[in-house]
Amino acid sequence: MKNLTTRKLLRAAVIAALYAALTLAFAPISYGPFQFRISEALAILPLFCPEAVIGLTIGCFIANTLSAYPWDVVFGTLATLCAATLTCLIGKGMKKDWRVAVGIIPPITVNAFVVPFLFLAAIELKELYLISVLQVGGGQAAVLVALGIPLYFALKRVSDKIFS
Repeated sequence: MKNLTTRKLLRAAVIAALYAALTLAFAPISYGPFQFRISEALAILPLFCPEAVIGLTIGCFIANTLSAYPWDVVFGTLATLCAATLTCLIGKGMKKDWRVAVGIIPPITVNAFVVPFLFLAAIELKELYLISVLQVGGGQAAVLVALGIPLYFALKRVSDKIFS
């Protein structure tokens, strides 16, 4: 049992490191109102293993410490925790392949509605909230559809070996 716990801890740590590294590697497009976080492709991982929730949350926290918006550390991280938890619940409740289509909804919607508040608190563009929701949600959707869904199907083939 100790070995299983160590594996889960290691998986969470690797996910956190990957999320932070990908966000920082693509920093120019990872932060701000027009963000396109490549690391958000990893948001499908809670469909496979619950420890991904902690890994994504810690990785987001680390990445957000370099954000120009200091409150992104708290609220952006909480948004990731919420979205990852919902995705994990979907992963436990649905066993068919279409769970990936439902599983990408929480990271898209939670981030689309939470992240714009972080920008609007910094600048007086409150009337542009809906536009910001569409921009952030569009970036999230693009990353998850273009990268997250293919990642899901690639991992699905080997998930018994990796996530057992």
